[in-house]
Amino acid sequence: MRQPSLFSQEAKPQTSGQSPSMSGLNSSQLEAVTTTQGPVLVIAGAGSGKTRTLVHRMAYLVEQGVAPESILLLTFTRKAAQEMLNRAVVLMDDSCQGVMGGTFHGVANLLLRRFGRYIGYPSNFTILDRGDSEGIINLLKSSLGLSGAGRRFPSKRLIINMISGAVNKNIDFNQYLEDRYFHLVEFSSDINTIREHYHNFKKDHALMDYDDLLVKFRDLLRDHPEVRTEISNRFHYVMVDEYQDTNRIQAEIVSLISSSHNNVMVVGDDAQSIYSFRGADFKNIMEFPTLFPGTCIVRLEENYRSAQPILEATNAIIAQATEKYAKTLFSNIPGTDKPYLFRARDEQEQARYLVEKIEDFQREGVSLSEMAVLFRSGFHSYKLELELANRHIPFEKRGGMKLTESAHIKDVLAYLRVICNPADHLSWNRILLQIDKVGPKTAEKMLAAIRAGSSPLHALENFKAGPVWRQGLERLVDNLRALARLDRPGAQLEQVLDYYRPIFERIFHDDYPSRSHDLDQLSELLTGYESLQDFIDATALDPPEESRLQNAGGERLILSTVHSAKGLEWKKVFILNLVEGKFPSAQAQLPEEREEERRLLYVAATRAREHLFFIAPRLTTGPDRMPQSAMVSEFISTMPRGLLAGPGMMGHEAPSFQAPSSFGSGQGRAVVSEVPAIVEFTAGRAVRHNFFGEGKVIKVVPPKTVEIFFPRHGLKQLHLDYAKLEIL
Repeated sequence: MRQPSLFSQEAKPQTSGQSPSMSGLNSSQLEAVTTTQGPVLVIAGAGSGKTRTLVHRMAYLVEQGVAPESILLLTFTRKAAQEMLNRAVVLMDDSCQGVMGGTFHGVANLLLRRFGRYIGYPSNFTILDRGDSEGIINLLKSSLGLSGAGRRFPSKRLIINMISGAVNKNIDFNQYLEDRYFHLVEFSSDINTIREHYHNFKKDHALMDYDDLLVKFRDLLRDHPEVRTEISNRFHYVMVDEYQDTNRIQAEIVSLISSSHNNVMVVGDDAQSIYSFRGADFKNIMEFPTLFPGTCIVRLEENYRSAQPILEATNAIIAQATEKYAKTLFSNIPGTDKPYLFRARDEQEQARYLVEKIEDFQREGVSLSEMAVLFRSGFHSYKLELELANRHIPFEKRGGMKLTESAHIKDVLAYLRVICNPADHLSWNRILLQIDKVGPKTAEKMLAAIRAGSSPLHALENFKAGPVWRQGLERLVDNLRALARLDRPGAQLEQVLDYYRPIFERIFHDDYPSRSHDLDQLSELLTGYESLQDFIDATALDPPEESRLQNAGGERLILSTVHSAKGLEWKKVFILNLVEGKFPSAQAQLPEEREEERRLLYVAATRAREHLFFIAPRLTTGPDRMPQSAMVSEFISTMPRGLLAGPGMMGHEAPSFQAPSSFGSGQGRAVVSEVPAIVEFTAGRAVRHNFFGEGKVIKVVPPKTVEIFFPRHGLKQLHLDYAKLEIL
């Protein structure tokens, strides 16, 4: 028996007079708005008015007699959906009121409430938030005997990360575990048991987590033709925003919903696909015309944000992408200033240069909130943060963590603080609690002994330790003795890190490989300070006082990772550390990873409206804490001459790369030496990488990929055309 329709109101043709739905559009936007039948792919370059195009297309469809209820708009945030729907309603005097719009998860929730019984779920199923899911995992760990004192089993948070990550990347769970969490493979059987029980628990109790909304909705559409037909016939026009950010499941949902008519328009920019770590699949937008034969491709190339010289540089950056939809952004916005390339002597001069330019612009009347400093990774801004604090310039950091916010950095700094101030009992407490089997009560007794003793070292040497933690205390005492014999900051930090790493791996056993890079950065940050006390003072500077913020008009300079800056714009944009190994990241070894780094730079550069600055230090601090020559990022050094201003232009001192090439190598020129053949790498062989150090080959993946374990950085998959490896 046919189920009653969820949709009681049928689509009714409407008529209207002249409407503003086509007003104010350029020719490409007009084509996208008025091409309503069949699949349409809109490649919307940065700042090209994609939101306006989507809004006007909704209005145009309603103007042409399409019932608003038969239009579906899918977005990635509720705010974006609501903004577009509101603008369409205003544009058409409330005629678009019935358009259904929302996030993929929101729409899935509504439709699963109606059709969930087809897959065994009642309409009143409960959606789990992250805390709920972690609570269930904790319950299962306990009931299965996989938790308790002394067990180094993965945390509830990490287990949920594993389960969700495999779903969003559409990867087999065991393969995902092996690739991403290789250090936890010993627990793979137990983790799989928890995962299976977690899925059964949700089904038995009518629960869905956030990922289930997509997976179950996809399964419903795929496995139940009658439901798919009803939903597809209901939503006769489907529009998707930011299609380059979809994962495989979301792309399947779009295809299934539009299966009866193929009237689907997706809007996105392949050049701004930068969220692979969240599961976004670059291939979705590239393969759309294959999935939907007869696709009409419309390119939005007129930019309404940036002056033309900025666009010429950004066009050059993306032009060298190996896989892309060709487009050339242009602008009618007045402006003649080319992007400026500044080669700072080192990262300290980079920070000073930035602050001086920011102060210059302030004197010209540019507010701090109209300027932004962008960087590849959160730790790249640490030295700049210290310089800004010293100069009393208020700032807001977005993305990444500030220097002293992460627990493992606080741990290391505690040792450095007690070197400078043996009476710093707060830091002593943090250090003592790192001893295995030592709790708050024992730490307090030890602190009392330190307070009463002539010196902390003497007090700890003579403290009566319990048998289960005596060895840990002895290690700490040995470390303190070694520190007492050292007077150079670099040597002191090295001693602390050597002592702390085993503790670090025990405390953060879930995710220490991803955190370990932060520890390496401390050595880099210490460079340039004459004394340990200067460094400690700099990291401990208080934020600017409220009065200073008020004097600055309550505005702050924006410091942001590129990922957090997407969709935003500023008059003046500075991009830090544009050298090989920093941007692109040394972690990006495979060709597809390098290409995403290129797209990241494109996104960063297209945030600028009036002025764009590329900053590339000549010297950076290597993993051994020694200064090394830094090559200008390949994405900059390969640009045609004449697009950038500034002394020391690429082409004069940073020649274009040639493949195979080396980056992060500490050399000031491209290296074109012979790359060892894949046959020279065998499992167990020792190798050296210029950034990651010495490691051991774990697996060889022909034709040109090897998996290597580096003690300080974990398992890395390296491509021989990009990674300069030395066989030891």
